Amino acid sequence: MNKSILNYDYIKTFICGNEGEEVPYRWSHGATWMNLGDGLIIYTLINFFKLKTLVCLGSGGGFIPRIMSQARYDLSLEGYYKEIKMETGDNGTTYVVDAMNGVNGKTDWEDKDSVLRKHFYPQFIKDTTENAYYNFFVKQDIWFDLIHIDADHTFEGVKKDFELYSEKLMPGGIITIHDTDKSYIENRTEINGQEWEDTSGPSKFVETIDKDKFEIVNFFNHGIRKDFPSSTGLTIVRKK
Repeated sequence: MNKSILNYDYIKTFICGNEGEEVPYRWSHGATWMNLGDGLIIYTLINFFKLKTLVCLGSGGGFIPRIMSQARYDLSLEGYYKEIKMETGDNGTTYVVDAMNGVNGKTDWEDKDSVLRKHFYPQFIKDTTENAYYNFFVKQDIWFDLIHIDADHTFEGVKKDFELYSEKLMPGGIITIHDTDKSYIENRTEINGQEWEDTSGPSKFVETIDKDKFEIVNFFNHGIRKDFPSSTGLTIVRKK
């Protein structure tokens, strides 16, 4: 019998679901109960380049931090690291920074017994991205292999996160920016007659990145298959 390379039961339970409940905001990644959406791109980057020190700036449902920890764990299963575990160790660390102030979405995993924290063990910093940068990462001289930007969605907010955290990016490191598909943002339908909160900052910012200094690849699939969910856009940035 032919079988999928993916473990759908595990994906439904822990990656796209909270043991039966839908992971909030997974839809923004184009993910469903059985499809990882742009999370598969994040997983592939970590697995292919063997990335270890990962930080996710902002995460309403914890979808990307799950992918990060899972990729690190799978690399250890494959024999790349000494210890086989999700927690911080020889196989690296997953950091997630979120002020949990309700801006750009509410979080549901502050509780230590949440699926994200009890199963995937990210190092959680409850603070603004700027404060976390100066008061934690700089003071401990922590450098990153992968930075995922998904916090403040204003142009200035994305710009600040990019400029700050890119200073601590390892050679060959990667920055991914979420919500960058201008077409997706501009074609959303109003709910109850109310406009969506303005989240155009990421799509505007990526247009200003210096292409002489960075390689830029956009993953946009909005409108390609209209009968299926699409991501709000993922942009990959890497120093030349």
